[in-house]
Amino acid sequence: MEKIRAEILDLNIPLTVAARITINAPANKIFDLVADPYAHAYFDGSGTVERALRAPERLSLGSTFGMSMRIKVPYRIKNTVTALEEGSLISWQHFGGWTWSYQLNQIAPNQTVVTETFDANTANSFGKWWLQRTDSLNRNPKWMAKSLVLLKALAEQ
Repeated sequence: MEKIRAEILDLNIPLTVAARITINAPANKIFDLVADPYAHAYFDGSGTVERALRAPERLSLGSTFGMSMRIKVPYRIKNTVTALEEGSLISWQHFGGWTWSYQLNQIAPNQTVVTETFDANTANSFGKWWLQRTDSLNRNPKWMAKSLVLLKALAEQ
């Protein structure tokens, strides 16, 4: 059986990493999963997302949502949705200043290319310190690729 993998992209953009996968589902079905903060733990490839806290059932532009996280020790983080185009793009940012984005490009009625991007260009001083301390720019692409494989499995059910 063929192992499903996401492609780690070389964007050649400083402080930015991304991964991409093709999912055999319409963009609106995939977007419904990504816009549901309570679903994030099901397709988190990093193993750090535990569950949503104080979050709307569906994200919208400007909405905030908390997440219970764990990297060696438990912590909580609050995110704010900074961009949203229904069915095609959603981005959020937290106090570290970096942005997570999902871009969906439907290429056929039941086939969508999904790209997840981590952009640290907007990171504040704490965010930049954290990125160096945790080696996030080297670690995140692998975790993002795993997340996209899990998202594919969920969306194709």
